[in-house]
Amino acid sequence: MTTYRANTVEELSAIAPEILKSIGARRVVTFDAPMGAGKTTLIKALCEAIGTDSIVNSPTFAIVNDYETRGGDSVFHFDMYRLKNIVEAIDMGCEDYFYSGSYCFIEWPEIIESLLPEDIAQIKISVGEDNTRTITVE
Repeated sequence: MTTYRANTVEELSAIAPEILKSIGARRVVTFDAPMGAGKTTLIKALCEAIGTDSIVNSPTFAIVNDYETRGGDSVFHFDMYRLKNIVEAIDMGCEDYFYSGSYCFIEWPEIIESLLPEDIAQIKISVGEDNTRTITVE
């Protein structure tokens, strides 16, 4: 387990390369944080560190966004918040993404936990009273 601190949301970009080192070879990454904690902002920073020039935004209504790295690799960004049940995730082929070998960044993963590979990275973001973020990579 590795822990990072960011005094502002903007500082998430500076620690993204270090977070990627903590993730190592794992490609499926879940994000556990309250609404507004900076999940999408951190995912944007991670995508930039990986080499994505795509515009990264929350796939709240699309459920999944596909970004391309400068090397031509895909990075998938999921927002499972609006899923009603696990069947919806199965029907959209989530498992194909998760086992593709591409980075899969997953916000609100609780409903699809049973579909996830065993070796995932879990990122938890907590926000202090002074708005500092504590990011834990497990």
